[in-house]
Amino acid sequence: MPSVAVKLYSVFFKFLLKHRLQNRFQNTADDSVNGRLNKDFGVTTRPDESVVAANPVFTDGVATKDIHIDPSTSLSVRIFLPETALSSEPRSKTRVFNRRVDAIVEDSGSNLHRRNSFGPSSVDLGNGDHSLRRSSYGNVGGGNGGYRGYLPSIEHSKGDKLRKLPVMLQFHGGGFVSGSSDSVANDFFCRRIAKYCDVIVLAVGYRLAPENRYPAAFEDDTFGASMVEPWLAAHADPSRCVLLGVSCGANISDYVARKAVESGKLLDPVKVVAQVLMYPFFIGSVPTHSEIKLANSYFYDKPMCVLAWKLFLPENEFSLDHPAANPLIPNRGPPLKLMPPTLTVVAEHDWMRDRAIAYSEELRRVNVDAPVLEYKDAVHEFATLDMLLKTPQAQACAEDIAIWVKKYISIRGHEFSY
Repeated sequence: MPSVAVKLYSVFFKFLLKHRLQNRFQNTADDSVNGRLNKDFGVTTRPDESVVAANPVFTDGVATKDIHIDPSTSLSVRIFLPETALSSEPRSKTRVFNRRVDAIVEDSGSNLHRRNSFGPSSVDLGNGDHSLRRSSYGNVGGGNGGYRGYLPSIEHSKGDKLRKLPVMLQFHGGGFVSGSSDSVANDFFCRRIAKYCDVIVLAVGYRLAPENRYPAAFEDDTFGASMVEPWLAAHADPSRCVLLGVSCGANISDYVARKAVESGKLLDPVKVVAQVLMYPFFIGSVPTHSEIKLANSYFYDKPMCVLAWKLFLPENEFSLDHPAANPLIPNRGPPLKLMPPTLTVVAEHDWMRDRAIAYSEELRRVNVDAPVLEYKDAVHEFATLDMLLKTPQAQACAEDIAIWVKKYISIRGHEFSY
């Protein structure tokens, strides 16, 4: 069971969340009456959200930078650039980490006690020894480690070759009504993922409801425009793109993956090779076992999540079987067999877990690599919530994601095609 501290914090968290959601319902009603609701420009963060400024100097092996994709809608991304991008080869610790990843993926004789994998295509992730599964990098080139990516030619003039790293699009959680790409918690999580996966992370700051309801968050597009940014032009390999969504961000990730499949070569050179769905915000009109048994679960209980859906979906489209909410409704294209490999992370004490597992089972049924990692004694957002980020379980989750992702972004997996 979760610790006493987690239980107490959950009670306090739910009290504040309920109060904020009810206030947004009231504010939405007031704005509609007074004609102040803006359908185009929207907020990407809330005043009550603790945010951290971008830092172009390498701190703990990662430099960050904010860019605005579309000022008319406030769409933005925060770039997380690992220091390994400044050298032609990964540093020694990274090579050790990669060898450990290969060994763990190939080892089929053991299981970690904190997770279960579902289905024949599940990945066995090793024996629990994490002594070599960490990567930390020192400054490259001396000095204060400041990134000179605005002028990549300077690096070339010194004889250094810049590495082309895979790209990960990350969509934060918050029930479509809160959260941000530059929050303290999301910044910490993305730094961790950038280092462990050795990828450039683009954390998307999408428009929030109720100021901008569906499909605003789903249609905020970061492909193309962001790729001309100097940091990315110098270091990114868009042909190895991974999507990672957290909670409601997983719903967005799955939508983007579907659109990528439908677009095909129109997205070239961007190619989505895999996606990670972390405790997706799925729901449906026919409740699952976990939706009944765990309806009053920790942090995000079902009644409050339904309130969030009412704030996000237009009133004339509200349905728990809306395509944005339920991934298993009939005739939702494209065919699942065309979807990219999909890793799903679920928590034991999360009422949304069963539908996420069911979606993964449907993907496996059509031969898509779609393992599920279930974390025991874990709650919704156990690896991304502010107070839980530094727990061993949160770190282990990031390490496990890196192990699986590296199968599809490694050089030898570069030619993967779906």
